[in-house]
Parts: sequence; C-alpha cells; structure tokens
Amino acid sequence: MDVDGILTDGRIVMDDEGRETKFFDVRDGFGIVMFRKAGFKTAIISARPSRTILHRAKDLSIDKVVTDTYPKIGAYESMLKEFGFKDEEACYMGDDLPDLDIMQKVGFAVSVPDGRPEVRQSAHYVTTHRGGRGAVREVIEMIMKAQTLWNWPVAKEKRKK
Repeated sequence: MDVDGILTDGRIVMDDEGRETKFFDVRDGFGIVMFRKAGFKTAIISARPSRTILHRAKDLSIDKVVTDTYPKIGAYESMLKEFGFKDEEACYMGDDLPDLDIMQKVGFAVSVPDGRPEVRQSAHYVTTHRGGRGAVREVIEMIMKAQTLWNWPVAKEKRKK
C-alpha cells in the first residue's frame, strides 16, 4: 500500500525544525495486525522518504517497507519476487499518479474516494472510507470476509468477553 492518502489523510504537518507528523487511524492499524495474524503479507511503498513511516511500519510489524522510491514499480516487482507471489495474488491501495503502474498490474487494485480520477478509474474498488480514516481496514475486512477468515478475529474477541 501507499502511505500518504491511504494510511494517512494525505496531510503532512511539519514543525519549525522540519520534523514531520502524520495522522494514522488506529482501526487501520488493528486491521493490519489482524491481517498479518491471519497469514497475509503486508508492505508499504512510498515515494517519499519518511522516518515517521518507518516507525509506524515497525509498530505494526509490516513485512516490507520501501520509501524514497520513484517510480514505485521496481520496488513492487522486487517485493513480489521476494514474497513468491504473482501479480494476480496481490492487492495494492493507491491514490495518486505514482501508484498507477502498480495498480494496473495487481489482481485487486483499490483507491479511495478522494484519489485522483485516473487512479479511481484504474481501481477495481473504491473504498467508502477516506485514506487515513478506515480505508485500509475496509479493504482488509473485505478480503478476510471473502476468504471466510473474518470469523476468526470476531470469534476470538467474543471469547474474551
């Protein structure tokens, strides 16, 4: 997945020292944790260099992170080979023009409501939630439900009560 506009709402806040802050949705994060526990691989590809992304990815145990890369397609192809996947087995979430090359190759391309028109047109699915506001969780739940894996985290939470 992309970061700015997908895992975040696309805003970048910088303080007087040039340190950036991004806003992440906790439900997206928990969705990623559940997704990984269900056996899925997760990855981030971002054109921007960002220590903030690296911290969030470590916090969520994201399997692979590539930042400061453009075009992104090379990083995607390396990840696919490393994970042993085919294009049709991959899902990618993007919102802007640098994401188009990847979205045109994957089996399930996803964008967000405020993504660039060209990107939304290339998507197989456009989320109802905006980036940084539950879009990632929406897609994770959709995939897990389609593969009848959603009952696992729901049942686990019910047992705790």
